[in-house]
Amino acid sequence: MNPLVAPESGPGRSNEGVTALSVNVNRVALLRNTRPLDIPDVVHIATLALQAGADGITVHPRPDERHIRAKDVHDLHALVRGWPMAEFNIEGNPFHNLMPLVRELRPQQCTLVPDSTEQATSDHGWDLQSDASRLRPLIAELKALGVRVSLFMDPLPQAMAQARILGADRVELYTESYARAHGTPVQAERLQTFAAAASAAMAAGLGVNAGHDLNRRNLGDFLRAVPGVREVSIGHALIADAVELGIAETVREYQRCIRLAAAP
Repeated sequence: MNPLVAPESGPGRSNEGVTALSVNVNRVALLRNTRPLDIPDVVHIATLALQAGADGITVHPRPDERHIRAKDVHDLHALVRGWPMAEFNIEGNPFHNLMPLVRELRPQQCTLVPDSTEQATSDHGWDLQSDASRLRPLIAELKALGVRVSLFMDPLPQAMAQARILGADRVELYTESYARAHGTPVQAERLQTFAAAASAAMAAGLGVNAGHDLNRRNLGDFLRAVPGVREVSIGHALIADAVELGIAETVREYQRCIRLAAAP
């Protein structure tokens, strides 16, 4: 066990069947970049998150370095190496600036995302009918480097088998449509769609991650309805909650949501 983590607050990934929480620190970097002061310190915030029980750190570097910079990726990778029970997840478009960083650092996980340089945030998953031939050699290269590969995907059950054929280890289900539906009459229908996609992914031999606009209000309902979610990556909502609660208490609150969802 990592000696820097108290036993009662250790990473949920060590508990079989409990969803891991990876904290995306892009929004911390975005705030920092508005002033030339290195405040807030991205590595310090990530450290506090890990000390509070986060299971990993996620970054999504973009070519314009609007938030996470290449130096941040290196510094955070070095940080997470000191936390043996935590994972570092680098996500982004492999046809932009992602691959050189992953080749050098070899994080535990790389999540491939089909975002454009103009997008403010990710807004769709891969279309494997058109993207498969470009993705296949990159997935093979990442696997050869010993990096787990996750594909950012819309909740389309019929696409999961093809993701596995391409060599992916996991899919990250793009959850914005669920988040928008939460608390509305179509919530149950959207959850059924995600449950079907997760079931299809597991049947194909894929692990299931999830992310985008998950928050304290909607996370528990999602995890109770969608089977086998191994990891959630949460950034915007978690960092927004941290403005009110502080980063450590916020991480603990999200871990409580996860534990409650897993309780019988």
